[in-house]
Amino acid sequence: MIKIKNSIVLLMVFISFFSCKEVKHMPIRLDNKLLLKNKELESLKDFKSWYLKDIEIDTVPGVSLQRAYDSLLINKKGKEVIIAVIDTEVDINHEELKNNIWINNDEIPNNQIDDDYNGYIDDINGWNFLGNLKGQNIIYSSTESVRIIRFYKNKFNNKKKEDVPVDKHEEFDLFIKAKTEYDKNIKRAKSDLEYGDFLFYGYPKAKEAMKNLFLREDYTPKELDSVYKKYKKINNPLAKHAYFISDFIKYNLTEDWVNNYKKNAENKINTIYNLEYYDRKDIDENPSDITFKNYGNPFINKNINKLYHGTLIAGLISADRDNHKGIKGISNLLKIMPLAISSNGTEHDKDVALAIKYAVDNGAKVINMSFGKELSLHKQWVFDAIQYAEEKNVLIISSAGNLGKNLNSNDYFPNDNIKNGAEITDNFMLIGSSSFNLNIKLLSYYSNYGDNDVDLFAPGQKIYTTLPNNKYKFESGTSLASAITSGVAGLIRSYYPNLTAPQIKHILMDSGLEYTLEVSTPTKEEKNKTTPFNQLSKSGKVLNAYNALIMADSISKN
Repeated sequence: MIKIKNSIVLLMVFISFFSCKEVKHMPIRLDNKLLLKNKELESLKDFKSWYLKDIEIDTVPGVSLQRAYDSLLINKKGKEVIIAVIDTEVDINHEELKNNIWINNDEIPNNQIDDDYNGYIDDINGWNFLGNLKGQNIIYSSTESVRIIRFYKNKFNNKKKEDVPVDKHEEFDLFIKAKTEYDKNIKRAKSDLEYGDFLFYGYPKAKEAMKNLFLREDYTPKELDSVYKKYKKINNPLAKHAYFISDFIKYNLTEDWVNNYKKNAENKINTIYNLEYYDRKDIDENPSDITFKNYGNPFINKNINKLYHGTLIAGLISADRDNHKGIKGISNLLKIMPLAISSNGTEHDKDVALAIKYAVDNGAKVINMSFGKELSLHKQWVFDAIQYAEEKNVLIISSAGNLGKNLNSNDYFPNDNIKNGAEITDNFMLIGSSSFNLNIKLLSYYSNYGDNDVDLFAPGQKIYTTLPNNKYKFESGTSLASAITSGVAGLIRSYYPNLTAPQIKHILMDSGLEYTLEVSTPTKEEKNKTTPFNQLSKSGKVLNAYNALIMADSISKN
């Protein structure tokens, strides 16, 4: 057990709350004795909602949402707020989401006419930028490295940097980075395919071999281990087969899992990592022209069995809080606007930029973007879109990524700065993932971090959320942390609509809880390296809805 000594402090002091007689609710302040009561949550019956809990009441580092509802929002009425979910397709008919999906009332369904003159035909609930008007949709997108290699191939292939004009060095460096990433990815994909083939062809052989010893196939791992040890001594092939079947049982593998694993590896090689695969051939005639917008379709839930990520995100933001089903979203006042730009592969900068503009022009007040990449071919398009959103007072919240890297020294897109320099806007947030552990594991092991790029952390580890077809699952990732933050941002905009996007951004950052305990941040050189948690982001804090609402109330009155 790691002792917590002076490990958590709340730096933000709300002075006005101590001097104003009207104030009934005080912001959360922490003491170490309370924090030492934190327990292993996975054994609790209500673990599914840990991220909504409160550090003082429950000794759980959640966002204190339930406490906010129980004390701050009683008898208060908020306004509906549209949150654009720029992601994969979304199951808009899910039992948790069907009542909280945005409806474009200015559009007449299925009449093949752009009734509201917004440039998109029959966009009743949103838009799919990975399709065409024939109803075709992309399932496998190219990776950004493939796009960059194809874009610069004729200009830079087989050249050295000294052969390239100085004003083209940045483009050349991007080309070389893309080639390096591509080589790494295709090597990994081929290795995955080899492993998939090994399982696919090896399992039937091993299963058949075991019939000689177990006619009913009722073997246990212990029995298989005995077979392995017995036949290994005499170098009999049965030892290898027993070991193979034992691993299948041990890791709960199935023939379907093996088939899907092999198929997935094959698809990656044939599509997303294939330099001759042109994913947008039948979708977008001019992928390198941001002004060409005549593509996409209104089918935002056609492939939800293959593309489920958007449903995970939408559920956390706006799952029905009153239907007593699987989970509770942040608020029923938040209406989801699904904008599909993501599939198997990497998001295209053009789709990202146009989706942001669509969201802004059609009334979204918060945009959630739970995706990212290390390379960007047309990053200026996305910068321009983020600035456009700022001009229209729209807040954008994005995930920091799941590579376990320090973004102070690694590129990650989308972002709101150029080469880790000054921010170009004040309406964009990058969110890292925190866990339920009040110890060295508070930082989710996979989460990117960095006090130059990452603004805030939020719960993102082992979060119970929605799957298509009225299903649910536990999932982890900065994507979920971003969604929860977007939900809280929407909640603030619902009750305090006079606040601007930059004000809400800084409320979320300033009102969080600051944790100073040492957390694991391993590197290749230092496997046991630790860093104070409050040094891993700009704010040094974890999202707290209760404190954010108190601060929003104070600022809105001034």
